[in-house]
Amino acid sequence: MSDTQLTPIEIGLTAAIVAIENHEPLILTAPGADGLAGLPFGPFDAVSHRTFEIGLRAWVEQQAGLRLGYVEQLYTFGDRGRHAEAGDTGAHMVSIGYLALTRPVDGELAANAASFAPWYRFFPWEDWREEPPGIIARDIIPALTKWAEEETPETTRALPRKDRVRFYFGLDGAPWDEERVLDRYELLYEAGLIEEARRDGRSAALARKSLPPLGTSMRFDHRRILATAIARLRAKLKYRPVVFELLPAEFTLTELQHTVEAISGRHLHKQNFRRLVEMEALVEPTGVMSTQTGGRPAALYRFRRDVLQERPAPGLRVRSRR
Repeated sequence: MSDTQLTPIEIGLTAAIVAIENHEPLILTAPGADGLAGLPFGPFDAVSHRTFEIGLRAWVEQQAGLRLGYVEQLYTFGDRGRHAEAGDTGAHMVSIGYLALTRPVDGELAANAASFAPWYRFFPWEDWREEPPGIIARDIIPALTKWAEEETPETTRALPRKDRVRFYFGLDGAPWDEERVLDRYELLYEAGLIEEARRDGRSAALARKSLPPLGTSMRFDHRRILATAIARLRAKLKYRPVVFELLPAEFTLTELQHTVEAISGRHLHKQNFRRLVEMEALVEPTGVMSTQTGGRPAALYRFRRDVLQERPAPGLRVRSRR
């Protein structure tokens, strides 16, 4: 047996907790000692926590005063250096990321340091609801194009840089795929265009005199975890009725559409969306009209739970106008 001493491993639990308020997707953040926003996080204690999920729920309640409902495991994040600080020689931190969905909790977080923040603050290039974000043409594509042109023939990746830029950012006839959130973030990281790459000592970032203002950075690799969560949620909208975890028990079809648009970052054609909702049979009318719309009264609907027994993949396979 080798006498080499192995680096100890600690397991952390990180939560990307999503809510929708005023048609905006929000993510729960907790400030760290470094002043950067981060996701709620805590170590797994095998004595106190019988399962990872129990541990996650306990940490979120302790840090944010929030009791989680819907929770699913995302991925295990264990890259070397992902949780290191300058001069740190302690145990390597491996984090198990989770996606959680909740409804707005006005006042519930008042006594805690955690707060909800718009997720497009961290990913401004992902919000296409009104129009293509100007940050893409102004800052991202020129920098990525220059970086792609510097690639050497010895690349070991299946796709060269130019193709990845084109596919991930929808250039030269390639469609914009809203689910490629993580691919786009990791491409920006690889190119050294975001603060996390500079902070991690990546050569591509250190070689730059300055970095473009590409969204708000987060602690450690929490923005990568958040990108993974957004991509998972955008994909899951199409085959599971997770959107209803973010809505009140009764809602209008306009509220449902705004919620789907907020998550997907895409504008949806109103009549096409309503035909899709009718075809998928995910909702049923309550027989009550809402007068809180600011205009004409609108019919209230609720999620039709029988659909979970009727077919294996009930979701909203929406198509945007772009």
